[in-house]
Amino acid sequence: MTVRTILTVPDPRLREVSKPVPEVNDETRALMDDMLETMYDAPGIGLAAIQIGVPQRVIVMDLAGEGEPPQPRYFVNPVISEPSDDAVPYEEGCLSIPGYYEEICRPSRCVVSYLDYDGNEVTEEATGLFAVCIQHEMDHLEGVLFLDHLSRLKRDRIMKKIKKDALAAAS
Repeated sequence: MTVRTILTVPDPRLREVSKPVPEVNDETRALMDDMLETMYDAPGIGLAAIQIGVPQRVIVMDLAGEGEPPQPRYFVNPVISEPSDDAVPYEEGCLSIPGYYEEICRPSRCVVSYLDYDGNEVTEEATGLFAVCIQHEMDHLEGVLFLDHLSRLKRDRIMKKIKKDALAAAS
């Protein structure tokens, strides 16, 4: 397994729409292994392949709490359906936008269908943090960042600060 570089805003590759994976094979599993290692190293709880520059519909996630054993999850070609009408706020962050957190409202429940690590078809209900995280990562597969869910004013303020920080780091 290899820790890969996580792309950060304003890298234009983060806006790419990811392509479906034709089949889950050894190459796909190697990608997922690298993604999981990268996510743990960051550290984070979810990572989409596009965040390491691979425009494929692949997500890894581990929602285990502190002190709990790892519980890695793998999602290939995930599809969300049946989002609930009720939205809940959750403070989100993103490995591609390090250091920034904002409250985002998302459906509290949804159904997610995907292929697992071995290529088996799975359909399950997502609630709580799982629902938030899978929706956040699914956004990445569509070229959407959590900042896009904010008001234009908040989004512009954060992007201005990110650019200012990047200029300061470069000098």
